[in-house]
Amino acid sequence: MDSVTTLVDLYRGNALAFLPATRDLGRLREAVQGCQGCDLYRDAAQAVFGEGKRTARLVLVGEQPGDREDLSGHPFVGPAGHLLDEALAAAGIDRSLTYVTNAVKHFKWTLRGKRRLHQKPRQDEIEACGPWLAAEIEAVRPEVLVCLGATAAQALLGRSFRVTQRRGELIRDTGLAPIVMATVHPSSVLRARDAEERRQGRELLIENLRQVAPFLGHGLGKGAG
Repeated sequence: MDSVTTLVDLYRGNALAFLPATRDLGRLREAVQGCQGCDLYRDAAQAVFGEGKRTARLVLVGEQPGDREDLSGHPFVGPAGHLLDEALAAAGIDRSLTYVTNAVKHFKWTLRGKRRLHQKPRQDEIEACGPWLAAEIEAVRPEVLVCLGATAAQALLGRSFRVTQRRGELIRDTGLAPIVMATVHPSSVLRARDAEERRQGRELLIENLRQVAPFLGHGLGKGAG
């Protein structure tokens, strides 16, 4: 595919019918609240759209909003978001100058006691929501796109993509951005078995983010030109 517009055209998911004719971020953010492209909207408090600079050179894509994101309406504000903030800062990247979003815009959960626990979205739910993500990428047109976790990576790079095999690889010629990279989702670091495994996971996440910092230009990555 030779452009992000082609990506939007390829995503013939159910949400496509709910996209506004004018696809700037403001219009998209308003329209997504009316999306019924899959059944996830029924149990979510709201759709959680991406946030950040329209001129952001870096777009970070996760899987879906969690409990705190669903209640607040903002992406990456829970524990995984705090870890992402720390990792970006350690890599020399200012999150306020990035754009963060998720492949799926509604929180999918299962009730355990009084707690709403994350439930992995199905492939048809990911595909249904694809037009929103594609439209966001089209609106921002980043220099670098980082997929956080397998769901985001497979939504954008194909179902055969394996983060475990290609983590940290700088991928070109995708039509998404000049540089695309996949790494783990911060939540997987938090789920590590012990403190040492969490420390190693955090350092690897920081290392991956440092790889893309030089491509972001002045003010986003230390040492960037």
